[in-house]
Amino acid sequence: MDYKISEIAHALGLLAEGNLDLRVSHASEPAVAGPDALAMATTPKYAEALMQGHARAAMLWDGADWEKLGLEAAIFAPRPRWALAGVSELFDPGYEFGEGIHPQAFIHPTAEIGPGAQIGPFTSIGARTRIGPGARIAPNVTVSEDVQLGSDAILHAGARIGARCRIGDRYIGQPNSVVGGCGFSFVTPEPSAAEDVRATLSGERLLRRQRWHRIQSLGAVQIGDDVELGANSSIDRGTIRDTRIGSGTKIDSVCQIGHNVQIGEDCMMCGMAGVAGSARIGNRVLLAGKVAVNDNIFIGDDVIVGGASRVYTNVPSGRAILGDPATKLETQLEIRKVLRRLPRLAAQLTELRDAVFGQNKHDNKAD
Repeated sequence: MDYKISEIAHALGLLAEGNLDLRVSHASEPAVAGPDALAMATTPKYAEALMQGHARAAMLWDGADWEKLGLEAAIFAPRPRWALAGVSELFDPGYEFGEGIHPQAFIHPTAEIGPGAQIGPFTSIGARTRIGPGARIAPNVTVSEDVQLGSDAILHAGARIGARCRIGDRYIGQPNSVVGGCGFSFVTPEPSAAEDVRATLSGERLLRRQRWHRIQSLGAVQIGDDVELGANSSIDRGTIRDTRIGSGTKIDSVCQIGHNVQIGEDCMMCGMAGVAGSARIGNRVLLAGKVAVNDNIFIGDDVIVGGASRVYTNVPSGRAILGDPATKLETQLEIRKVLRRLPRLAAQLTELRDAVFGQNKHDNKAD
Protein backbone atom coordinates (compact mmCIF):
# COMPACT_ATOMS: atom_id res chain seq x y z
CA MET A 1 0.00 0.00 0.00
CA ASP A 2 1.24 3.48 -0.79
CA TYR A 3 0.38 6.83 0.80
CA LYS A 4 0.46 10.47 -0.13
CA ILE A 5 2.89 12.60 1.85
CA SER A 6 -0.10 14.58 3.08
CA GLU A 7 -1.77 11.39 4.36
CA ILE A 8 1.32 10.34 6.32
CA ALA A 9 1.79 13.81 7.80
CA HIS A 10 -1.88 14.00 8.80
CA ALA A 11 -1.80 10.53 10.39
CA LEU A 12 1.26 11.46 12.44
CA GLY A 13 0.21 15.02 13.23
CA LEU A 14 3.36 16.44 11.62
CA LEU A 15 4.18 19.37 9.35
CA ALA A 16 4.92 18.61 5.68
CA GLU A 17 6.11 20.78 2.80
CA GLY A 18 6.55 20.39 -0.96
CA ASN A 19 4.58 18.11 -3.27
CA LEU A 20 2.11 16.69 -0.75
CA ASP A 21 0.45 14.52 -3.42
CA LEU A 22 3.68 12.57 -3.95
CA ARG A 23 3.12 8.91 -3.09
CA VAL A 24 5.54 6.58 -1.28
CA SER A 25 5.21 2.86 -0.70
CA HIS A 26 7.72 2.10 2.04
CA ALA A 27 10.28 3.54 4.45
CA SER A 28 13.98 3.27 3.71
CA GLU A 29 17.42 4.19 4.94
CA PRO A 30 18.55 7.36 3.15
CA ALA A 31 21.54 5.99 1.22
CA VAL A 32 19.57 3.18 -0.46
CA ALA A 33 16.20 4.91 -0.84
CA GLY A 34 14.57 4.75 -4.26
CA PRO A 35 12.15 7.27 -5.77
CA ASP A 36 9.12 5.49 -4.27
CA ALA A 37 10.53 5.42 -0.72
CA LEU A 38 10.19 7.71 2.26
CA ALA A 39 13.79 8.18 3.39
CA MET A 40 14.17 8.29 7.18
CA ALA A 41 16.76 11.06 7.55
CA THR A 42 15.68 12.42 10.90
CA THR A 43 18.97 14.02 12.04
CA PRO A 44 21.57 16.14 10.20
CA LYS A 45 24.06 13.26 10.24
CA TYR A 46 21.95 11.57 7.55
CA ALA A 47 22.21 14.50 5.10
CA GLU A 48 25.18 13.07 3.21
CA ALA A 49 23.59 9.62 2.97
CA LEU A 50 20.38 11.21 1.70
CA MET A 51 22.31 12.80 -1.17
CA GLN A 52 23.66 9.35 -2.09
CA GLY A 53 20.19 7.86 -2.48
CA HIS A 54 17.39 8.59 -4.91
CA ALA A 55 14.56 9.49 -2.56
CA ARG A 56 12.13 12.19 -3.63
CA ALA A 57 10.63 12.51 -0.14
CA ALA A 58 12.07 12.16 3.34
CA MET A 59 11.31 12.40 7.03
CA LEU A 60 13.62 15.20 8.19
CA TRP A 61 14.72 17.00 11.33
CA ASP A 62 13.12 20.28 12.31
CA GLY A 63 14.48 23.20 10.31
CA ALA A 64 16.02 21.09 7.53
CA ASP A 65 16.31 22.73 4.09
CA TRP A 66 14.54 20.04 2.09
CA GLU A 67 14.93 21.82 -1.25
CA LYS A 68 18.68 22.14 -0.78
CA LEU A 69 18.74 18.38 -0.15
CA GLY A 70 17.21 17.85 -3.59
CA LEU A 71 13.83 16.59 -2.36
CA GLU A 72 10.36 17.16 -3.75
CA ALA A 73 8.64 16.81 -0.37
CA ALA A 74 9.49 16.49 3.30
CA ILE A 75 7.85 15.66 6.63
CA PHE A 76 9.41 17.21 9.74
CA ALA A 77 9.79 15.15 12.92
CA PRO A 78 10.56 16.99 16.21
CA ARG A 79 10.76 13.60 17.95
CA PRO A 80 12.27 11.21 15.39
CA ARG A 81 11.75 7.87 17.11
CA TRP A 82 8.13 8.72 17.88
CA ALA A 83 7.64 9.54 14.20
CA LEU A 84 9.36 6.28 13.25
CA ALA A 85 6.84 4.37 15.38
CA GLY A 86 3.99 5.93 13.42
CA VAL A 87 5.63 5.34 10.03
CA SER A 88 6.33 1.71 10.93
CA GLU A 89 2.66 1.16 11.77
CA LEU A 90 1.55 2.63 8.46
CA PHE A 91 3.89 0.51 6.34
CA ASP A 92 3.85 -2.71 8.37
CA PRO A 93 2.44 -5.49 6.15
CA GLY A 94 1.63 -7.62 9.19
CA TYR A 95 1.51 -11.42 9.25
CA GLU A 96 -0.69 -13.97 7.52
CA PHE A 97 -2.78 -15.82 10.09
CA GLY A 98 -5.29 -17.26 7.64
CA GLU A 99 -9.03 -16.99 7.96
CA GLY A 100 -11.03 -18.52 10.79
CA ILE A 101 -9.97 -21.82 12.33
CA HIS A 102 -7.72 -24.02 10.22
CA PRO A 103 -9.06 -27.59 9.82
CA GLN A 104 -5.75 -28.98 11.10
CA ALA A 105 -5.97 -27.05 14.39
CA PHE A 106 -7.16 -28.95 17.48
CA ILE A 107 -9.81 -27.13 19.49
CA HIS A 108 -11.07 -28.93 22.59
CA PRO A 109 -14.87 -29.23 22.55
CA THR A 110 -15.15 -27.26 25.80
CA ALA A 111 -12.97 -24.36 24.61
CA GLU A 112 -14.64 -21.05 23.71
CA ILE A 113 -13.35 -19.17 20.68
CA GLY A 114 -14.35 -15.51 20.35
CA PRO A 115 -15.74 -14.05 17.13
CA GLY A 116 -13.21 -13.12 14.48
CA ALA A 117 -10.42 -15.24 15.94
CA GLN A 118 -7.92 -16.78 13.53
CA ILE A 119 -6.19 -20.02 14.46
CA GLY A 120 -3.49 -21.64 12.33
CA PRO A 121 -2.71 -25.30 11.61
CA PHE A 122 -1.16 -27.67 14.18
CA THR A 123 -2.23 -25.39 17.01
CA SER A 124 -3.81 -26.89 20.13
CA ILE A 125 -6.38 -25.13 22.33
CA GLY A 126 -7.03 -26.90 25.63
CA ALA A 127 -10.12 -27.73 27.63
CA ARG A 128 -12.22 -24.89 29.08
CA THR A 129 -9.90 -22.27 27.57
CA ARG A 130 -11.41 -18.98 26.39
CA ILE A 131 -9.90 -17.18 23.42
CA GLY A 132 -10.98 -13.55 23.08
CA PRO A 133 -12.50 -11.87 20.02
CA GLY A 134 -10.13 -11.01 17.21
CA ALA A 135 -7.25 -13.11 18.55
CA ARG A 136 -4.72 -14.22 15.94
CA ILE A 137 -2.90 -17.46 16.62
CA ALA A 138 -0.18 -18.73 14.28
CA PRO A 139 0.68 -22.37 13.49
CA ASN A 140 2.25 -24.67 16.07
CA VAL A 141 1.01 -22.78 19.11
CA THR A 142 -0.06 -24.52 22.33
CA VAL A 143 -2.63 -22.98 24.66
CA SER A 144 -3.27 -25.30 27.59
CA GLU A 145 -6.39 -25.91 29.67
CA ASP A 146 -8.32 -23.25 31.63
CA VAL A 147 -6.47 -20.35 30.00
CA GLN A 148 -8.08 -16.94 29.49
CA LEU A 149 -6.64 -15.02 26.52
CA GLY A 150 -7.95 -11.50 25.90
CA SER A 151 -9.23 -9.84 22.76
CA ASP A 152 -6.97 -8.99 19.80
CA ALA A 153 -4.10 -11.03 21.23
CA ILE A 154 -1.38 -12.27 18.87
CA LEU A 155 0.49 -15.53 19.41
CA HIS A 156 3.28 -16.09 16.89
CA ALA A 157 4.50 -19.49 15.76
CA GLY A 158 5.67 -21.78 18.54
CA ALA A 159 4.32 -19.69 21.42
CA ARG A 160 3.24 -21.63 24.51
CA ILE A 161 0.70 -20.70 27.19
CA GLY A 162 0.57 -22.96 30.25
CA ALA A 163 -2.49 -24.12 32.17
CA ARG A 164 -4.66 -21.65 34.10
CA CYS A 165 -2.80 -18.53 32.93
CA ARG A 166 -4.83 -15.35 32.52
CA ILE A 167 -3.72 -12.87 29.88
CA GLY A 168 -5.27 -9.50 29.05
CA ASP A 169 -6.19 -7.78 25.81
CA ARG A 170 -3.76 -7.09 22.96
CA TYR A 171 -1.08 -9.40 24.31
CA ILE A 172 1.72 -10.24 21.85
CA GLY A 173 3.67 -13.45 22.30
CA GLN A 174 6.63 -13.59 19.90
CA PRO A 175 7.88 -16.91 18.43
CA ASN A 176 8.73 -19.57 21.02
CA SER A 177 7.80 -17.41 24.00
CA VAL A 178 6.58 -19.36 27.01
CA VAL A 179 4.10 -18.23 29.66
CA GLY A 180 3.42 -20.54 32.57
CA GLY A 181 6.25 -23.05 32.58
CA CYS A 182 7.04 -24.57 35.96
CA GLY A 183 9.18 -22.49 38.31
CA PHE A 184 12.76 -23.55 38.99
CA SER A 185 12.12 -24.58 42.60
CA PHE A 186 13.95 -27.48 44.24
CA VAL A 187 14.79 -28.45 47.81
CA THR A 188 16.94 -31.03 49.63
CA PRO A 189 15.86 -32.99 52.75
CA GLU A 190 18.69 -31.34 54.73
CA PRO A 191 20.12 -27.83 54.22
CA SER A 192 21.90 -27.79 50.86
CA ALA A 193 25.46 -26.66 50.21
CA ALA A 194 24.07 -23.54 48.55
CA GLU A 195 22.09 -22.73 51.73
CA ASP A 196 25.23 -23.23 53.82
CA VAL A 197 27.24 -20.81 51.70
CA ARG A 198 24.47 -18.24 51.65
CA ALA A 199 24.08 -18.39 55.43
CA THR A 200 27.78 -18.20 56.28
CA LEU A 201 29.15 -16.30 53.24
CA SER A 202 32.04 -18.73 53.39
CA GLY A 203 33.31 -21.49 51.14
CA GLU A 204 34.08 -23.63 54.20
CA ARG A 205 31.27 -26.15 54.53
CA LEU A 206 30.51 -29.80 55.17
CA LEU A 207 30.61 -31.71 51.89
CA ARG A 208 27.84 -34.30 51.70
CA ARG A 209 25.68 -36.01 49.15
CA GLN A 210 22.40 -34.27 48.37
CA ARG A 211 19.47 -34.91 46.05
CA TRP A 212 17.11 -32.28 44.69
CA HIS A 213 13.35 -32.64 45.00
CA ARG A 214 10.98 -30.48 42.95
CA ILE A 215 8.58 -28.00 44.58
CA GLN A 216 5.53 -28.06 42.34
CA SER A 217 4.21 -24.81 40.87
CA LEU A 218 0.63 -24.52 42.11
CA GLY A 219 0.21 -20.92 40.97
CA ALA A 220 -0.13 -19.64 37.42
CA VAL A 221 0.68 -16.38 35.59
CA GLN A 222 -1.45 -13.24 35.36
CA ILE A 223 -0.67 -10.73 32.62
CA GLY A 224 -2.38 -7.36 32.12
CA ASP A 225 -3.33 -5.59 28.90
CA ASP A 226 -0.93 -4.49 26.14
CA VAL A 227 1.96 -6.68 27.28
CA GLU A 228 4.53 -8.06 24.83
CA LEU A 229 6.81 -11.05 25.45
CA GLY A 230 9.82 -11.45 23.16
CA ALA A 231 11.03 -14.48 21.25
CA ASN A 232 12.46 -17.30 23.37
CA SER A 233 11.57 -15.52 26.61
CA SER A 234 9.74 -17.19 29.48
CA ILE A 235 7.63 -16.30 32.49
CA ASP A 236 7.46 -19.04 35.14
CA ARG A 237 4.28 -19.80 37.02
CA GLY A 238 4.16 -19.11 40.75
CA THR A 239 4.75 -21.62 43.51
CA ILE A 240 1.62 -20.72 45.51
CA ARG A 241 0.60 -17.26 44.32
CA ASP A 242 0.57 -16.25 40.67
CA THR A 243 3.46 -14.56 38.91
CA ARG A 244 2.13 -11.16 37.76
CA ILE A 245 3.04 -8.83 34.90
CA GLY A 246 1.39 -5.40 34.86
CA SER A 247 -0.34 -3.77 31.91
CA GLY A 248 1.82 -2.09 29.29
CA THR A 249 5.02 -3.92 30.18
CA LYS A 250 7.32 -4.90 27.30
CA ILE A 251 9.76 -7.80 27.59
CA ASP A 252 12.49 -8.36 25.01
CA SER A 253 13.84 -11.62 23.58
CA VAL A 254 15.76 -14.18 25.66
CA CYS A 255 14.55 -12.89 29.02
CA GLN A 256 13.72 -14.98 32.08
CA ILE A 257 11.18 -14.09 34.77
CA GLY A 258 11.18 -16.48 37.70
CA HIS A 259 8.39 -17.87 39.84
CA ASN A 260 6.36 -15.52 42.07
CA VAL A 261 7.88 -12.39 40.48
CA GLN A 262 5.66 -9.30 40.55
CA ILE A 263 6.31 -6.71 37.82
CA GLY A 264 4.37 -3.46 37.66
CA GLU A 265 2.91 -1.47 34.79
CA ASP A 266 4.73 0.03 31.79
CA CYS A 267 8.06 -1.59 32.60
CA MET A 268 10.65 -2.44 29.97
CA MET A 269 12.98 -5.41 30.18
CA CYS A 270 15.68 -5.61 27.50
CA GLY A 271 17.35 -8.66 25.96
CA MET A 272 18.94 -11.33 28.13
CA ALA A 273 17.79 -9.74 31.38
CA GLY A 274 16.64 -11.99 34.19
CA VAL A 275 14.59 -11.59 37.34
CA ALA A 276 14.98 -14.26 40.01
CA GLY A 277 12.11 -15.74 41.99
CA SER A 278 9.90 -13.64 44.28
CA ALA A 279 11.50 -10.32 43.30
CA ARG A 280 9.09 -7.37 43.17
CA ILE A 281 9.48 -4.64 40.59
CA GLY A 282 7.51 -1.39 40.61
CA ASN A 283 5.96 0.60 37.79
CA ARG A 284 7.86 2.14 34.86
CA VAL A 285 11.09 0.33 35.69
CA LEU A 286 13.63 -0.14 32.91
CA LEU A 287 16.02 -3.11 33.03
CA ALA A 288 18.63 -2.77 30.30
CA GLY A 289 20.23 -5.72 28.51
CA LYS A 290 21.82 -8.51 30.57
CA VAL A 291 20.62 -7.07 33.88
CA ALA A 292 20.25 -9.65 36.66
CA VAL A 293 17.91 -9.05 39.60
CA ASN A 294 18.40 -11.10 42.77
CA ASP A 295 15.58 -13.09 44.32
CA ASN A 296 13.33 -11.70 47.08
CA ILE A 297 14.29 -8.04 46.63
CA PHE A 298 12.26 -4.96 45.74
CA ILE A 299 12.91 -2.38 43.01
CA GLY A 300 10.84 0.80 43.38
CA ASP A 301 8.92 2.77 40.78
CA ASP A 302 10.72 4.63 37.97
CA VAL A 303 14.09 2.94 38.52
CA ILE A 304 16.51 2.67 35.58
CA VAL A 305 19.07 -0.15 35.71
CA GLY A 306 21.98 0.18 33.26
CA GLY A 307 23.19 -2.66 31.04
CA ALA A 308 24.84 -5.76 32.53
CA SER A 309 24.19 -4.57 36.08
CA ARG A 310 23.72 -6.97 38.96
CA VAL A 311 21.09 -5.90 41.49
CA TYR A 312 21.55 -7.65 44.84
CA THR A 313 19.63 -5.39 47.24
CA ASN A 314 16.48 -3.26 47.38
CA VAL A 315 16.45 -0.13 45.22
CA PRO A 316 14.51 3.03 46.20
CA SER A 317 12.08 4.58 43.75
CA GLY A 318 13.37 6.96 41.10
CA ARG A 319 17.00 5.89 41.24
CA ALA A 320 19.31 5.25 38.27
CA ILE A 321 21.82 2.49 39.03
CA LEU A 322 24.66 0.73 37.24
CA GLY A 323 27.40 -1.82 37.80
CA ASP A 324 28.19 -5.05 39.63
CA PRO A 325 27.14 -4.68 42.34
CA ALA A 326 24.73 -2.02 41.16
CA THR A 327 25.17 1.36 42.85
CA LYS A 328 23.86 4.87 42.20
CA LEU A 329 24.85 5.95 38.71
CA GLU A 330 26.91 8.85 40.01
CA THR A 331 28.81 6.56 42.41
CA GLN A 332 29.44 4.00 39.71
CA LEU A 333 30.83 6.58 37.31
CA GLU A 334 33.26 7.74 40.01
CA ILE A 335 34.28 4.12 40.64
CA ARG A 336 34.97 3.64 36.93
CA LYS A 337 37.04 6.80 36.77
CA VAL A 338 39.18 5.47 39.62
CA LEU A 339 39.48 2.06 37.93
CA ARG A 340 40.77 3.69 34.76
CA ARG A 341 43.41 5.46 36.84
CA LEU A 342 44.58 2.30 38.64
CA PRO A 343 47.53 1.52 36.31
CA ARG A 344 48.84 5.08 36.77
CA LEU A 345 48.26 4.97 40.53
CA ALA A 346 50.05 1.59 40.72
CA ALA A 347 53.04 3.04 38.85
CA GLN A 348 53.11 6.05 41.18
CA LEU A 349 52.95 3.76 44.21
CA THR A 350 55.88 1.76 42.86
CA GLU A 351 57.88 4.97 42.41
CA LEU A 352 57.07 6.02 45.97
CA ARG A 353 58.02 2.62 47.36
CA ASP A 354 61.33 2.66 45.50
CA ALA A 355 62.02 6.18 46.69
CA VAL A 356 61.28 5.30 50.33
CA PHE A 357 63.18 2.03 50.30
CA GLY A 358 66.08 3.65 48.48
CA GLN A 359 66.27 6.44 51.08
CA ASN A 360 66.19 3.94 53.92
CA LYS A 361 68.98 1.95 52.33
CA HIS A 362 71.08 5.12 51.95
CA ASP A 363 70.47 6.08 55.58
CA ASN A 364 71.58 2.61 56.77
CA LYS A 365 74.83 2.88 54.84
CA ALA A 366 75.50 6.30 56.31
CA ASP A 367 75.13 4.89 59.82
